[in-house]
Order: sequence, then C-alpha cells, then structure tokens
Amino acid sequence: MPSAEDMIRQLVEGQEAVVRTARNLPDYGSRQRRADRRPLFTQRMQTHEKIAWMLRVMLAYSCPASER
Repeated sequence: MPSAEDMIRQLVEGQEAVVRTARNLPDYGSRQRRADRRPLFTQRMQTHEKIAWMLRVMLAYSCPASER
C-alpha cells in the first residue's frame, strides 16, 4: 500500500491532468447556445487548480525537501 505522501502525489497528478485536459478543450463559450456553460466550466477549472495547490501545500509541509 502506498504511503500517505505517495497518495497525495497521485491526487496532485490527477488534478493537474484534469486541468491540462480542460485547457486543451475547445472554447465552449464561442457558441451562443453553450455560452451559459462557460461560467460553470471556468469554475470547475478553478476548483481543480485550487485542489492541486492545496495538495501541493500539504506535501510541502509533510515531506522533507529532499523527497519532493
């Protein structure tokens, strides 16, 4: 079983992958009928970025610098 730090690293990688994938999607706000989805999409992206940041902070405080 992986250590807690390893599991957090995996979560960070997953959150960052979601953000990378979302950034490569076409601009859904460019079409009028999908314009109402743009705020939701932006909010979801910001949430994944924030979660990744919080997990990186957790790693910074729980792991020695040599393990990061």
